[in-house]
Amino acid sequence: MDFDLLIKKARTRSSEKDFLDIGIKDGKVSKIGKNLSKKASQIIDGKGKLVTESFVNGHLHLCKVYTLAMVGTEALTSYQGASMGKAMTAIELASKVKEQYDESWIIENVRKAARLAVKYGNTHIRAFADTDTKAKLEGVKALIKAREEFKESVEIQVVAFPQDGVVRDPGAEDYIRQAMDFGADVVGGIPWIEYTDEDSQRHIDLMFELAKKYDKDVSMLIDDAGDPGLRTLEMLATKTIKEGWEGRVMVHHARAMALYPEPYFRKIVALLKRGEIGVVSDPQTGPLYARVKDLYDEGVAIALGQDDIADAYYPYGRNNMLEVAFLASHLMWMTTFEEMEILYDLITTNAAKAMAIKNFEMKEGNKANLVVLDAESVWEALNEHGAPLHVIKDGKEVTIE
Repeated sequence: MDFDLLIKKARTRSSEKDFLDIGIKDGKVSKIGKNLSKKASQIIDGKGKLVTESFVNGHLHLCKVYTLAMVGTEALTSYQGASMGKAMTAIELASKVKEQYDESWIIENVRKAARLAVKYGNTHIRAFADTDTKAKLEGVKALIKAREEFKESVEIQVVAFPQDGVVRDPGAEDYIRQAMDFGADVVGGIPWIEYTDEDSQRHIDLMFELAKKYDKDVSMLIDDAGDPGLRTLEMLATKTIKEGWEGRVMVHHARAMALYPEPYFRKIVALLKRGEIGVVSDPQTGPLYARVKDLYDEGVAIALGQDDIADAYYPYGRNNMLEVAFLASHLMWMTTFEEMEILYDLITTNAAKAMAIKNFEMKEGNKANLVVLDAESVWEALNEHGAPLHVIKDGKEVTIE
């Protein structure tokens, strides 16, 4: 056989009116061209539909999915109201759910969310598991179990995340260390939640010590409140450069960026670029968000994330990145055809860049992580935000209903 899988009569984002065939061999895109040989183990009729890279979700609190009914909406009201001035209060309220944390029920929720990810063509997720003196390792254990169960269809990167802080939650650091020993993929952090700048810096330093010890990437929720005086983004960026961890750090939220004075914002952009730091914004889950369009124009690896699914911070969510981009289009007034293409980048190629996923772009020689959409254009795909007709992970079809 010439190919393991062959997609016939496909549109691509650059093919305009031409139909192309996409041949896949050994998990990679082997050939893209017109009228390729039909000698393939499996043939998919693209029917003139749009074929692109699969979707990437760089930010999901996967241990918390479907817990909204357990905690109610009090935290949600605090997080989304008062110009996000009560964001820390929201975190404290939401943490009550962890008093009931147990791997046995968390895993069932995680499986439900993971199946939705596959349904909607979301093949890569950076998944946060609260790892602290309340949650202990219950969320980590559930996410690692799901990572193995779904490894053929979706790559789940497990982040050991000290949601309640490190300095203000004595003992959390040790749980993060245990999580890394247990098999977590990424060291998390949330330094802005500490009470002082000194403690925030200590938080970053401690998490970097673990990242270097275990040779792991870093993901931190940064400046997630309506306070332009928050400075943990600058702290994290300078630490990244100092430690030589360029290309291995992701920033999540950075909502305070929306309030930065312009000269300070430009300094932050320079630090992000020098540190090769990816940024994930979730404008649908809070009234403030990072300056997505400006970061994109500056060449920063900016992406969109789902963030939450039916938990204390957000009542909706389907692990559907087209839906996330659809919402962002409205919230950020990105409604021209050119801006729709940018939004699509933010859930595919740019998102992969932010997560440091190599060889992701759909071109010959790269990994075959693809979707065949039930749409003929990016505009139509965003407007309908429906499930793909076919989902391909590492060259194999993994489509589910």
